[in-house]
Amino acid sequence: MIAVLAGGVGAARFLRGLMLEVEPQNITSIVNTGDDTVLHGLNISPDLDTVTYTLAGAIDPERGWGLENETWTAMGALSRYATTRPPQSRAAPTWFNLGDKDLATHFYRTARLAEGASLTQITAEIAQAWGLDLQLVPMTNESVQTVITLAENCAAGSAGTDISFQEYFVKHHHSVAASGVKFVGSTEAKANGLDILASADSILIAPSNPLVSIAPIRSLAGVDDILAKRRESVCAISPIVNGAALKGPADRLMTELGHESSVVGVAKIYAPICGTLIIDHADAHLASSVEAQGMSCVVTDTIMKSPQVSAALARTALEATR
Repeated sequence: MIAVLAGGVGAARFLRGLMLEVEPQNITSIVNTGDDTVLHGLNISPDLDTVTYTLAGAIDPERGWGLENETWTAMGALSRYATTRPPQSRAAPTWFNLGDKDLATHFYRTARLAEGASLTQITAEIAQAWGLDLQLVPMTNESVQTVITLAENCAAGSAGTDISFQEYFVKHHHSVAASGVKFVGSTEAKANGLDILASADSILIAPSNPLVSIAPIRSLAGVDDILAKRRESVCAISPIVNGAALKGPADRLMTELGHESSVVGVAKIYAPICGTLIIDHADAHLASSVEAQGMSCVVTDTIMKSPQVSAALARTALEATR
């Protein structure tokens, strides 16, 4: 069985390739839920939904999130009330769009949570409804919130102000400077999938943001302990190529939070729990610097331009853990 730590668009595309190499029934992905939020009274799990929609072939290919051929009638109608809400009200936010078809997933998740079902159970039901055979597991059934602390001279607020990840990522288009990241609730939350990590043949860390997609999973008690014990069977793919993130704020966040925005910076973050780092050809000249962190380094094409490239990358990762 193959275990994958995942979060975001890069992880979804990697999993799509992995499913071409491994029978889906033999794949379990533990997915970040630190991005989860409640808006309009609905429980929203962006990373779980992005992975689900991508693997079901229903993702919007241009945005990389949401559903293809989506409509926005409900959000358009909701904007009417944004003009009349009291100043202190958080009703009818218009900065976070939910498509009409996408709403159905959030309706279902919210109703099932209200009935007492766990997020793990609900995630399995949603995956089954979309025809998926792999196992998707939320990192925890409890609330863990990724919170961004703002740096000085930030348009979103004064230095030291905390905002939710979705406010940072969506409302402010991850353009505001950060001075810190924390995972509220992680010390109390119980990790899902520890038995899976302990028994998997290989553990792969998808090309996700190491600070806000993978770090929330690692913040849960027991995760890093298991990964460190079986470090040689853990392989990560760098989301940083030639010093930049292919999508999202990983490069800027790494710099703002004191890390080097390079594959070497990624290696330093993962070295305690990961034996191999896969990097792109564009960073081949840094392979020896990665190895200096005590890791093996594999150079290949990591830019997943097609499912075939994703599959080849997954094959390389699997070979590295064998």
